Amino acid sequence: MNEVSPAAVATTVAWGGFALAFIFGAVGNKTNFCTMGAVSDVVSMGDWNRMRMWLLAIAVAILGSNALALAGIIDLSKSIYTAPNFTWLSYIVGGFLFGVGMTLGSGCGSKTLIRIGGGNLKSLVVFVFLGIAAYMTLRGLFGTVRVGLLEPISVTLSTSQDLPSLLARVFGADRKAMLAPVSAVVAGLLLAFVFKDKEFRGNADGLLGGVVIGLVVVGGWYVSGKMGYVAEDPNTLQEAFVATNTGRMESLSFVSPLAYTLELLMFWTDKSKIVTFGIASVAGVIAGSAAYAIGSKTFRWEAFRDAGDTGSHMLGGTLMGFGGITALGCTIGQGITGFSTLALGSILAFCAIVAGSALTMKWQYWRILREN
Repeated sequence: MNEVSPAAVATTVAWGGFALAFIFGAVGNKTNFCTMGAVSDVVSMGDWNRMRMWLLAIAVAILGSNALALAGIIDLSKSIYTAPNFTWLSYIVGGFLFGVGMTLGSGCGSKTLIRIGGGNLKSLVVFVFLGIAAYMTLRGLFGTVRVGLLEPISVTLSTSQDLPSLLARVFGADRKAMLAPVSAVVAGLLLAFVFKDKEFRGNADGLLGGVVIGLVVVGGWYVSGKMGYVAEDPNTLQEAFVATNTGRMESLSFVSPLAYTLELLMFWTDKSKIVTFGIASVAGVIAGSAAYAIGSKTFRWEAFRDAGDTGSHMLGGTLMGFGGITALGCTIGQGITGFSTLALGSILAFCAIVAGSALTMKWQYWRILREN
């Protein structure tokens, strides 16, 4: 890999991210994969089918990602999710606000991109507000709240925050020896819940969406963590993960990549800006969804119905931008990609997102009943 130009590797990583995201977008559109919809179905109808699809994707991602780690192909500790600094308040507050935002904005970051591909102009507005708010949380005004108030309230662990490392510390065992059994137990519990339902076992779209999206996340780890790995960057003489915005190995996530996509579009002539794995994945989801929508003749333009609908989506996008950066990810970035590393913070963020979304839906239903 040392003989290969980092620029050539960057191109490979970007195209790999685009291809994986294209599959995500097409399958997500076909199967109606939607994490906000999954929560809504449970809250409003007691229907767990789409939630089981989400949980199936998590289980597949856990098994695939940790199989790659056990084989020595990737090192999940070199992602942003497993750091010893456990910023528990950021996970809770950020995740909760993201859950509120995705309910107000009619879908999370990935669903926003899927809906854009299907012709939804409301989601285009959500994209812009989410991306701007995310950038403001990364480097702007909102960042003062994140860095000054939330991140200092944390716990520095004696080891990485992933479950295998924590349990290895408790039992005095080797982390690698704990990796397979912990992954198997967590994924096994999820799969047992998913497949205990006879209706879901016969749900072709649910099975397709869960398995494919889980595998796409595994593929993302391989593209950025293996294909994009350079043992010695000629510019820094240090190891590097090429074409990632974090400088570490990444898989799919849809908050900060939206911010970096807007940045690239605004500073296109700045030669220091490149198409990264995350930016390419944003384009890939839209393209994949559009291809399916056009091919299935389901593409249609959709706009806001009134000012209240517009304001709700603008606020939703803003909350998702702030919450997603604060919690280090969204329903995909933390809910599947981060969860696949078995990081404690990812599991906490996942629970906070679901709680924020469910409570917002309860409030919306209460408001509707009160008005009627």
